[in-house]
Amino acid sequence: MLTAAESLLRRWPLLLAFAALTPSLHSANAPRPNILFIAVDDLGSVLHSAGDRVASTPNLDRLAATGVRFDRAYCQIPLCNPTRASLLTGLRPDATGVYDLARHFRASVPEVVTLPQLFKNHGWFSARVGKLYHYDVPSGIGTDGLDDSPSWNVVVNPRGRDVTDAAHIVNPTPQKPVSAALSWLRAEGTDEEQTDGLIATAAICLLEQSRGKPFFLGVGFFRPHTPFVAPKKYFDLYPIGEIHLPIAPPDDRADIPPAAFAHNNPTPHYGLDESTLRSALQAYYASVSFVDAQVGRLLDALDRLGLARDTIVVLWSDHGYHLGEHLGVWQKRTLFEESARAPLIIRDPTARGNGSACARIVEFVDIFPTLAERCGLPFPADLAGRSLQPLLAHPTAEWDGRAITQILRPPDARFSQPVMGRSIRTERWRFTEWNEGREGAELYDHTADPHELRNLAADPAHASTVRDLRARLAPLARGTAPDAVNFNPARL
Repeated sequence: MLTAAESLLRRWPLLLAFAALTPSLHSANAPRPNILFIAVDDLGSVLHSAGDRVASTPNLDRLAATGVRFDRAYCQIPLCNPTRASLLTGLRPDATGVYDLARHFRASVPEVVTLPQLFKNHGWFSARVGKLYHYDVPSGIGTDGLDDSPSWNVVVNPRGRDVTDAAHIVNPTPQKPVSAALSWLRAEGTDEEQTDGLIATAAICLLEQSRGKPFFLGVGFFRPHTPFVAPKKYFDLYPIGEIHLPIAPPDDRADIPPAAFAHNNPTPHYGLDESTLRSALQAYYASVSFVDAQVGRLLDALDRLGLARDTIVVLWSDHGYHLGEHLGVWQKRTLFEESARAPLIIRDPTARGNGSACARIVEFVDIFPTLAERCGLPFPADLAGRSLQPLLAHPTAEWDGRAITQILRPPDARFSQPVMGRSIRTERWRFTEWNEGREGAELYDHTADPHELRNLAADPAHASTVRDLRARLAPLARGTAPDAVNFNPARL
């Protein structure tokens, strides 16, 4: 009888090649730490430990309790491909040239050294399982997607029954593909039959079989990206009668520029009734808990194999996620807090701040210099971010933080030309402008208005704040659309 690891090695021969290449994984005195780099697709700020009282996330909470949880971490573009390209290169979207779901960053920066590539170049064994760079979901599952081959020694692309069972997915808006709809499936079978379960199994196999070098292991889960797919037991964690939609004042949208709302969700709540929306919320949370369980399997494997003491764990989501806020906004593609902010947890066994939450403003472009500095690696001088090492040591340390987020809108019924949105988040404020203000602006005071319900941009009492934030924002992000040749409007 084959063990699970042996069976997996036969299914994915590259894993076997990895095992053969490296005779001894680690030693108790390993001078260079391993990196377990976990990406979760479309995970909003829904950790139970961070204040979401609906979510059941015991394993993410376990990781946060033993690391530093960054409660105000922001992506550079709330869309899968550009945000991943930015995080993994350490460059802002204006440098990568990636604003849509189709363009590869090497079309603009062919010689750039990515984060995993940097580790690979300096002797770490670099492997990827699942979605680190962009994949279309679900059509790209099991393929290389928009992967970057110089980043990895080994890649594994599992494909589970969530793909083969696609005909059973519930889609209450059939005019939309399941990737863009509020769609879901109460899946039959076990965790390990699903793609994300297979991803966890393959990653554990790599941990078990690899030997000799420190590793940079990227593990990318596809859920909770739509369609929301999880085994039935995770749906059962969330009784439908206990699911409620977010509350907003009836005039919430009255002071918000039209450009603030994503082009792919023109109708509030997709025009769906409350019962259907509650089912969608249940499915989203079920998918979150399913991924949480897979993260738990990885953490258990680190403990079982004696790797936890030598391994830095970084867990991030590519952006936040709307669940009906602002009278019916869902998914991503906005510059509101729910879309721009996403989970980030870093557990470095040597960090003095472990077990704490950090409320400082940080950005995803900060991850690259943080890991490079920690591991003593030279990193490019043009990186956009800065090392978070001071906050890992002292999460409440003084920190002049600001985060820059952009989004590009295609032409539609509202605009004859593409419109760029850019936003700056500081400790107190979020300021956003559309097409350099010609399509509107927003200013929210997070001290008094954490849900961004009152736009103060036109209030004369805040004119000086608007001027100051605009001056800080302008040098860091372009305010108008790039040349049309550099993006595909249909993939924004």
